[in-house]
Amino acid sequence: MIRILPKDKFHGSNKRRASGSSGQPLFADLDLNLLWLQTELGNSPDLTVRRLTSPNNPSIRIALVFIDGLVDAHIIAHLMSESLIPELREMSPTGGASELLRLFLEQNLATGSVNQVVQLEQIFGSISEGKAVILLDGLTIALTAEASGGEKRAVEEPTSQTVVRGPKESFTESIRTNTSLLRRRIKSPALRIQVKKIGTQTQTDIAIVYLQGIANDLIVQEIQNRLDSINTDSILESGYIEEFIQDATFTPFPTIQNTERPDAAASSILEGQIAILVDGTPFVLIAPVTFFKFFQSSEDYYQRYDISTFLRIIRYVAFLVSMLLPSLYIAITTFHQEMLPTTLLVSLAAQREGIPFPAIIEALIMEITFEVLREAGVRMPRVIGPAISIVGALVLGQAAVQAGLVSAAMVIVVSFTAIANFVIPSINMAIAARLIRFVMMFFAATLGLFGIMSGLMILLIHMAGLRSFGIPYLMPLAPLIASNLKDVFIRFPWWAMIKRPRFIASGNMQRQSGNQQPKPPDDRLLE
Repeated sequence: MIRILPKDKFHGSNKRRASGSSGQPLFADLDLNLLWLQTELGNSPDLTVRRLTSPNNPSIRIALVFIDGLVDAHIIAHLMSESLIPELREMSPTGGASELLRLFLEQNLATGSVNQVVQLEQIFGSISEGKAVILLDGLTIALTAEASGGEKRAVEEPTSQTVVRGPKESFTESIRTNTSLLRRRIKSPALRIQVKKIGTQTQTDIAIVYLQGIANDLIVQEIQNRLDSINTDSILESGYIEEFIQDATFTPFPTIQNTERPDAAASSILEGQIAILVDGTPFVLIAPVTFFKFFQSSEDYYQRYDISTFLRIIRYVAFLVSMLLPSLYIAITTFHQEMLPTTLLVSLAAQREGIPFPAIIEALIMEITFEVLREAGVRMPRVIGPAISIVGALVLGQAAVQAGLVSAAMVIVVSFTAIANFVIPSINMAIAARLIRFVMMFFAATLGLFGIMSGLMILLIHMAGLRSFGIPYLMPLAPLIASNLKDVFIRFPWWAMIKRPRFIASGNMQRQSGNQQPKPPDDRLLE
């Protein structure tokens, strides 16, 4: 008969777990252990218990406990048919639970890693991670067997960072799959993976991945300290971690990069950066980073260096256009009409005839309209979202011009600004440009070009003071490091990038040997 223990007998374990003291040890009674688990989980229907008894000795009882949906059904079936049931059948009538435990440990269970646990809280943590727990009646020791599985999303093509040439794999929501994708690309024994659990309720696995001997040990220790200082109920996405550990909070610029591409993460790790993987999200954090890292695409290193340089310069220009074009239009049409050619000035004046709003209000109406359309295209169902956003932009823009609310030139300026914003590879930096755009529009409406220059000066001073885990945000321009300029505005050929970036990597700075520039064959080979 199962004995019912007092309620505080069970729930005292929660208080001990929260305070960090030792947990509740296992009971020697199998029924009491099962009752504790069922009580802790509120008699949850996904808690599955398989009871087994030895046919030769009915006093020997065991229970296989797991959570349905977190385990692989084939592993559970194989474990029972190949290990548990045969061992119970071979038990002698005089054997006991201790002998059965010894057989399990010596002959190994038909599964992955097997560990011993002695606390009830450890059992709960194990089944929550997708493991199967074997409880033996009469013993205060249980075994945990690796059996994780369940439904997982397969490795697919990246959706937010697509390339024409390059790998088509992306990270998934499984942290173990993500670490294997990195292991597949970096086969060095120096690759280090450290796993932590953060979140008192979610117990989310967080992995720190870096190359020992290349990554800066001080930065690695700083990241570990910041992660250890997080005390929160839940971590559901890497964005939670990003806000907890970033250097600067009140800035539009991102100081931690995120990527869903394993090749991009592996490349960053090889340069000395540290990757932070969060279970449950395909977006991996990369730190430390500089401002110029957000304009580099994975495809830059798969194309020829001249093509990559051309595309990278286009991205920088598009960033400036996305941030400054509406404010320049407002400043010139409001304060500095003498800068325009006469023909263009007459054309703009004719378009603005009858417009009831000043240029700043006109620009704000169109910018907010495009932001609403952009957000609607993202949130609406995928089948109709693009159609609604494109048709809405065309219809609203044309209708606004015909109604005399805005000029045709303003529609062109806002449209080109929106298109330029999509050129930026990093969505975080693209959003920063969108936010800064509105501030610069107000500067332009107040002081014209002088206001824009003042805003840019404030922006540069702010960026010069930013840090990413102690690394200057504008490095290698401020401070100036000439050796790091080979991969900033232009990309040098691979044979010329011999060293890793300074201040990010430490220790082994040598990326490759020198004197690898290809040379044409001798003319004698053509004879």
